[in-house]
Amino acid sequence: MSPTSPRRRAAVFVLLALWPALVAGRAVADPVAHAPVWQDVAQCESGGRWDANSGNGFYGGLQIYQPTWVSFGGLDFADRADLATADGQITVAEAILRGQGWQAWPTCSRKLGLYGRAHAVQPGDTLQSVAERFSVAGGAAELIRLNEATVAPEPLAPLAPGTLIRLP
Repeated sequence: MSPTSPRRRAAVFVLLALWPALVAGRAVADPVAHAPVWQDVAQCESGGRWDANSGNGFYGGLQIYQPTWVSFGGLDFADRADLATADGQITVAEAILRGQGWQAWPTCSRKLGLYGRAHAVQPGDTLQSVAERFSVAGGAAELIRLNEATVAPEPLAPLAPGTLIRLP
């Protein structure tokens, strides 16, 4: 293969395109659908600055406490939330939300009227599968009751990725 062959040029182009992710030790992933509410939370928490580092131990657009960032898998994305992409910060925040609920953001959740625990729908999720995964007493019927304004009452219908489903 000559140095100017189309295959070699294509390989160099791909390498250059992927270089930042390779150097950072991170794979390039397809974008994940996230609920728009995270933009509102970030606006409230940090003025919408995903790179916020105010020196108080809380980092990024969602002002995630460093030990919480670590314990909910944040190091898969960056050393601190402010060094991760908005997508990475939201992915970790969704794990925090499943575990701690909206009280992880006490002031802004009150201001925005957010409460309880929630699950961000992943591709392929149904109300039935979410109910089983989180051992919801009452199953899909309980999730339908809790989320009647946002989901169809069909337990096996696929849900839109990024939709936040209230958990009991």
